[in-house]
Amino acid sequence: MAIEKKKKNNLDEPPLTCVDLFAGAGGFSLAASNVGFHVVAAVELNSNACKTYRENLNTANDTTLYEGDILQLDPVEIAKTHFPDSKGCDVVLGGPPCQGFSVHRIKGAGIGDPRNKLILRYFQFVQELKPKVFLMENVPGILWERHKDFLDEFYLAGKAAGYVIKDPVVIDARDFGVPQRRKRVFILGVRSDVELDIVWPPKATYSGDKAAKTGSLKPWINAKTVFKKSVKKNDKNNFHMQHTVAMIEVFKSTPHNGGSRSQSNRVLPCHKDHDGHKDVYGRIDPSQPAPTMTTACINPSKGRFLHPSQNHGISVRHAARFQTFPDWFVFQGGLISAGEQIGNAVPIKLGAVLLRRIAKGLRRKES
Repeated sequence: MAIEKKKKNNLDEPPLTCVDLFAGAGGFSLAASNVGFHVVAAVELNSNACKTYRENLNTANDTTLYEGDILQLDPVEIAKTHFPDSKGCDVVLGGPPCQGFSVHRIKGAGIGDPRNKLILRYFQFVQELKPKVFLMENVPGILWERHKDFLDEFYLAGKAAGYVIKDPVVIDARDFGVPQRRKRVFILGVRSDVELDIVWPPKATYSGDKAAKTGSLKPWINAKTVFKKSVKKNDKNNFHMQHTVAMIEVFKSTPHNGGSRSQSNRVLPCHKDHDGHKDVYGRIDPSQPAPTMTTACINPSKGRFLHPSQNHGISVRHAARFQTFPDWFVFQGGLISAGEQIGNAVPIKLGAVLLRRIAKGLRRKES
């Protein structure tokens, strides 16, 4: 078990440094490590996510993991401890909890959610750590009009602190080689004294249209790639939700390879009065990128998370593969917690694409 080995031409260069806030299980940290960053420190509240982070990343990365409420941590002390020369780190990463901005929140839900204010706490750390660049990830719901005040305050704080913050961009992970449809917002900020000469956002390298067939882009990676490689029996994440006999019978009636709940020859009690949420209890279509791995991705009642041909939900390992975690990466805390950690993570492959672009820009500035 080891972090992906760096390319030989990077070995003689001092590593760029980064701090990962709201680190979760370590998706962003792993991506950063894979492209040559030294993750100096990470902050996470969830105890199970911290267990996962320690088991997989701490030893290899020599990272100081702060387990606790970021509102109770002093960013001044973090800066003094890890960057005593006052030069600041190279990059601050992070995805503040996004449930308050979630697409599933209806009408006025989410307005005033205290979790929304964590994006402002994120920037307080940026102010003290003084990174050359920061990269924040969140759900598209953060761009809704009802959350405008938070973003406006964030941008005003950035300008006052001497950062040029680029407009939010929505990036779909499937356009960068991840086998799932996953749209997320990324906000890039650059310190005003730093010249970061890069194309942002990066241009897509995968597509589902004619361009992929003509060779100018690679075709989207489909879900079949996740299932065609067998999972080792001794894999600690080789387990899935246990279903009732009645539900298994429903699954048996659902056609393989993308079948939907409506094709199962049974109307579930919760769907008698309305026919919404058509994807719940649906099978993943192996010929297409999978649906977004949410925090409930191991539960077929929460979306199209049934195995393409077997009569149960996808396993923790399959969900992790959809997020492009390597098979050596083991999630701690049980089924529900593992699903939450996976759903909250930045896909490793996407994170690496974005951070590799930033790293090259910073290296170019130093040369």
